Amino acid sequence: MSNVKVIDMPEEERPVEKLLISGPESLNNAELLAIILRTGTKEENIITLSNRIISELDGLEGLLDAGIEEITKIKGIKNKKASQILAVGELVRRISKAALLKERDKISSPNDIAKILMKDMVFLKQEVLRLVMLDTKNNIIGLKDVFVGSLNTSIVHPREIFKEALKRSSSSIIVCHNHPSGDPTPSKEDIDITIRLKECGKIIGIDLLDHLIIGKNQYVSLKEKGII
Repeated sequence: MSNVKVIDMPEEERPVEKLLISGPESLNNAELLAIILRTGTKEENIITLSNRIISELDGLEGLLDAGIEEITKIKGIKNKKASQILAVGELVRRISKAALLKERDKISSPNDIAKILMKDMVFLKQEVLRLVMLDTKNNIIGLKDVFVGSLNTSIVHPREIFKEALKRSSSSIIVCHNHPSGDPTPSKEDIDITIRLKECGKIIGIDLLDHLIIGKNQYVSLKEKGII
């Protein structure tokens, strides 16, 4: 069945027709991916290929987490299909951020912001410092990734962070970054950056409420640790 063309399958088993008849929720993960990738190879139809992609990347989490080199190592996947997969992952992350802003979540504890940001930050392969901007009622009014790469005091400039916060007329901010290793234990650099931002915030009048470090399904709040 792996080389049976989709067009030769019963209509109710073809991904596009199945979606139109029964809705997207009726499709499994491989069928949804098949609609995005559209074509298979000489050896495999698109459904079989999609199943294998998901399997070799260890499921949907791996699909979102994979980079271009990892994806193109899969037999039958060239740059075009790899770019389609990467585009889907990026859309998922952007939709997640957009939904967050639309809901205007009120932040009352470190756990509130951690639950929101962990949805996509656990998948990041590089360290990213994300700025969360809040109004006077602790509603989120903006999110922005301000630094990418290994964070240290020489590259994390408070002026870049507070420039964004001032643009949004933020009352306070929370900063959050991920540790791709999965271990959220704060480093000396993490602590130094936090203290520096806290001091600058006092001068400017925009309070740094917390600095969260995201690991693999866990986080550390530097506020809860008593560092700020």
